[in-house]
Amino acid sequence: MARISKFRKELLIGSAAILLALPGAAWAGTVSGVVSDPSDTRGLQSAQVRIVELDRVVTTGRDGSYRFPDVPAGTYTLETRYVGADTGQSSVTVTETGPTVANIMLQTGSGMEILVIGQSANQASSLSRKREADGVSSVITRDSIGQFPDQNVAESLRRVAGVNILNDQGEGRFVSVRGLDPNLNASSLNGVRIPSPESDVRSVALDVISSDLIESIEIKKSLTPDMDADTIGASIEIKTVSAFDRKKDLLTGKIEGSYNDYAGHVSPKGSIDFSTRLTDDIGVAGGISYYKRKFETDNVEADGWDINDDGVVYAEEIQYRDYDVERERISASLSFDFRASDSTELYARGIYSQFDDQEFRTRTTFKLDEEASSGDATSAQFDDADGEIEIERDVKDRMESQKIRSLVLGGKTETGPWKIEYSGSWSKSSEYENGSLDPTTFSNKFEGDGVGVLFDYSDPRIPLYSIVSGAALANDASVYELDDVELTTLSDAQDEEYSARLDVSHIFAMDSGDFTVQGGFKGRWREKSHDNNVEFYEDGTGNYTLADVLGTQTYRIADLGPVASHTGPTEYFRANFGDFELQEIDSQFDSAVSDYVNQEDIYAGYLLGRWDSNKLRVIGGLRFERTENVISANTVTLVEEDATFGGVLFTEDTVVVAPNSFTRSYDDWLPSLNIRFEPQRNLVLRAAGYRSIVRPNLSDLAPRFAVEQNDDDEREGEFGNPDLQPYEAWNFDASAEYYFSSNGALTANVFYKDIKNFIVDSLEEDGTRFGIDFDEATIPINGSSAEVFGIELGFAQALNFLPDPLDGFLVNFNYTYTDATGTVPTDGDITDLRSIKLPSSSKHTFNAVLGYEKGPFDFRLAGTYRDRYLDELGAEASEDRYVDNHFQLDASVKFKLNKNIRLFAEWININNAKYFAYQNFESTQRLLQYEEYGSTFKFGAKITM
Repeated sequence: MARISKFRKELLIGSAAILLALPGAAWAGTVSGVVSDPSDTRGLQSAQVRIVELDRVVTTGRDGSYRFPDVPAGTYTLETRYVGADTGQSSVTVTETGPTVANIMLQTGSGMEILVIGQSANQASSLSRKREADGVSSVITRDSIGQFPDQNVAESLRRVAGVNILNDQGEGRFVSVRGLDPNLNASSLNGVRIPSPESDVRSVALDVISSDLIESIEIKKSLTPDMDADTIGASIEIKTVSAFDRKKDLLTGKIEGSYNDYAGHVSPKGSIDFSTRLTDDIGVAGGISYYKRKFETDNVEADGWDINDDGVVYAEEIQYRDYDVERERISASLSFDFRASDSTELYARGIYSQFDDQEFRTRTTFKLDEEASSGDATSAQFDDADGEIEIERDVKDRMESQKIRSLVLGGKTETGPWKIEYSGSWSKSSEYENGSLDPTTFSNKFEGDGVGVLFDYSDPRIPLYSIVSGAALANDASVYELDDVELTTLSDAQDEEYSARLDVSHIFAMDSGDFTVQGGFKGRWREKSHDNNVEFYEDGTGNYTLADVLGTQTYRIADLGPVASHTGPTEYFRANFGDFELQEIDSQFDSAVSDYVNQEDIYAGYLLGRWDSNKLRVIGGLRFERTENVISANTVTLVEEDATFGGVLFTEDTVVVAPNSFTRSYDDWLPSLNIRFEPQRNLVLRAAGYRSIVRPNLSDLAPRFAVEQNDDDEREGEFGNPDLQPYEAWNFDASAEYYFSSNGALTANVFYKDIKNFIVDSLEEDGTRFGIDFDEATIPINGSSAEVFGIELGFAQALNFLPDPLDGFLVNFNYTYTDATGTVPTDGDITDLRSIKLPSSSKHTFNAVLGYEKGPFDFRLAGTYRDRYLDELGAEASEDRYVDNHFQLDASVKFKLNKNIRLFAEWININNAKYFAYQNFESTQRLLQYEEYGSTFKFGAKITM
């Protein structure tokens, strides 16, 4: 672990000295207590408590607790507000010294459970936390019996304004906020940044952690000085359960079945969740969740769109893919809370999550060597008399395991006007693969064999094929000989981080509010690495064909012809390993080029001032972050036979591996200002401005230099770039929020981001990078800029003012407009820039939810829409990859059988929404990828003790 330099020690000591030197008011009495619901089930987070006579305001913590230090002796009125509850007033008498306890129980005219159970509870909690937040944010929470509005975290986040969920195999995985790439967000778990299991990104997939263990997710869209500044999109903060969140013990169990109509299989899921106070001052909470899901995906992909002299448009390669996937996830969390004294609380929170993905993929690929022989506007025919037609038939047998582990120890001490918060944490993520055959490929090249293939493009999303001549030969499994086997002997990605944090604040009680000075320090020590070993094998006997491992298919779009079985090639390879020959050159090159280690240490300090009164809250300050990297990887050169390298003529293909290492450091000063103004009751106006950064992907920084030199001494390369600078952004927000007297709100927000150092891949020619000469190379570079402008509108309302039985309806609608533009090089030429929409940016998104809960019934219908977005950049506009718009309907119903048992059912993707990616070639959308998944049905029971 890196040592803290003298400069950083002085920064920490100096900040603490400033705080200690500030004058303090004479201590008076302290008023504290807990705000809870009418049933006294749990404390209410983000209730606003105000001492009317002093105009001092505080917001309750996650356990419903509040605290006013330095209150002069006297009798005061406490006013308490919470969305969905009646405003409460109570009287409290404060002595000259010592604590005064004033617990508050809020009332509602809609029933005792309305604040803690069901959709109304979720909405009231989310709106209360949004209203009392320091900055611009959105929140989803679960109720007091552990129910999220949706069974899946990604699907719940999909309902939040400005959030777009990117799917993988039909499941929501990565979060895009305000149209920005998921890598521009940062995720934390119980205040600890979550490292990414994947080797090449910083973003974390949402499906790794079970929603059954999560208490709340808050998406913070503006930053304050005490927050890590490593986000431009949003800071996504996930919290697990704590025993102090509830005043009563909780024990729940859930059993669930999930049925996918494509797979025709019922997948099991179960969970146990508990929370208990062992004594008044000691609590323990946790849970365990298990999920095993089988599903299928039908896929078509195309590449290399071109046009012949007769105007026939065709794809040079078309793939038909049949996926059969089994995903297994087990997650567990455990939390201990200890109230050591009246002034000190300590906690320990840990989580473990493992996500195993067994994927079988059978694929039939057509590779077309020459132009189409004939065709028209909606078809293209190829004959092997005019050019080679290669057909590949392969199967992937891949088992991948991802793990996330996190442990944080911390606490807070409050004494008089002082508050000290401290924590230390460890987190580690990994992705491991060992022994996968990805893939085993059989192929045959037809030329002059009488084989003809016709492709029908009348449906631009699903090009269908038919073998119009030579079908018997093309479908003869015995003519497809082994091309090669790609064996992943090891793919081990590790991402580990330690951190320590200290925050110290002092409250100065004023005549009309409180002024707080706060400062702190944080250190983060991270190491990310990837160790990859891959081996390529060919058949040494020449006798191994597809006919030896034939299987069946479940593909619905077309007939794939003969396919390999899922496990047959793996079993054959293991049983006949001695018959295969290792291809040493390819194996050495691919293994060495992926390895890297990146150590990243971040040291931060900040100082802020905060003003709180009944109408106005202002938080402003300055944060400093220093980043240090030590990065090592390999320069891997494949020198072909008869090429000259290093002054030496090579007589055979050779791989030359040279390790290299780079160090770098840089400083960032990051000011921010957040203003919250409430000119009248329930109308909240906000303005925020802040500067933030996002550090480049650790894999992009790695000096992994892959070079191939042919026998003409021409050199092509693909480089990492250890000189990449972080994204830098100035961010501005303005919003208006009106909260109805009942459970509802109307919100509007305008945002703008000016982003510098946007990172893009550049194709460079005839140059030198890092001492390596090349004729052509691809390398990520800085230099582009981008601007993001948008509007978010939201409406949520519990319609409890309607007559019975309509008073059980709830509605929720939000819409986001995002105009996110940037400039990138055309065909790799940085002097020729073109304007683009930023990747993952949808111009229009909206979410609409209609809910109903009354008596034992709970129903929810949700629709989600996102506009098309740019997914990947091509060399020029006609090669850019877009993902088409997406609209999905989901429904859920719950029935309260009795006090302890609730039955539920869900119908996900009712309308069987598809995935379609394309490029615009010859003024028409041309297929790049199409997938369909079918609907999923879930059903089960939840038992609460």
